Amino acid sequence: MNIYAIRAIYCFEMARTWRTLMQSVVSPVISTSLYFIVFGTTIGSRIQYVNGMSYGAFIVPGLIMLSLLTQSISNASFGIYFPRFTGTIYEILSAPISYVEIVIGYVGSAVTKSVMLGIIILATAHLFVPVQINHPGFMLLFLLLTSFTFALFGFIIGVWADNFEKLQFVPLLIITPLTFLGGSFYSIDMLPPLWRTVALFNPVVYLVSGFRWSFQEENQVNIGICLSVTISCLALFTGIVAWIFKTGYRLKS
Repeated sequence: MNIYAIRAIYCFEMARTWRTLMQSVVSPVISTSLYFIVFGTTIGSRIQYVNGMSYGAFIVPGLIMLSLLTQSISNASFGIYFPRFTGTIYEILSAPISYVEIVIGYVGSAVTKSVMLGIIILATAHLFVPVQINHPGFMLLFLLLTSFTFALFGFIIGVWADNFEKLQFVPLLIITPLTFLGGSFYSIDMLPPLWRTVALFNPVVYLVSGFRWSFQEENQVNIGICLSVTISCLALFTGIVAWIFKTGYRLKS
């Protein structure tokens, strides 16, 4: 494996993050802080406790997951789309590196940014509510699994998109609504039986529920099922990325 090629792609993408620090880091942290203020103050004053914990502490995992999903997708999709847009993708494809090394470079940098942002948001949450993490090892594992999974998804979107509008379509119009409806700000146990059944078809429910369990051991869905769904999505997106490089789908267009 060509470590130098991976490091070159990785360092280039990370350098772009430092150049756009306000957009990459500061803006998501401010947005999440506003969620804490708005939801914690307005809804928290009416729903003080959810499953035995304060409402502010309850929504912390959901807010981190919301930022994690959108940022993992956006970072990876823009990372691979921009070389296609400028035409420099041909230099990468003609270089003596494998598609595995290309994916590791782009996806690895997107994962690093997302995990870094998730940790910053977690630290910010301590300014608003007391946050307790019962299983820090599992929290980190779930953080990495989710970041890898949706960075791969973002890579797929970056290859599929042929303009900047399509690049934003999935994160804004699909992932964000699914996250809001996936139990980020409420427990799905609060829903009527019919709607709770409907909610279980939303894959984000399992991501939020699994991540929340590492904080509070609050288990809306069995933790084994949450892990299985996450790993299944990771395997699916890995297979799609492998197919993209095998067929050359849109990489040279």
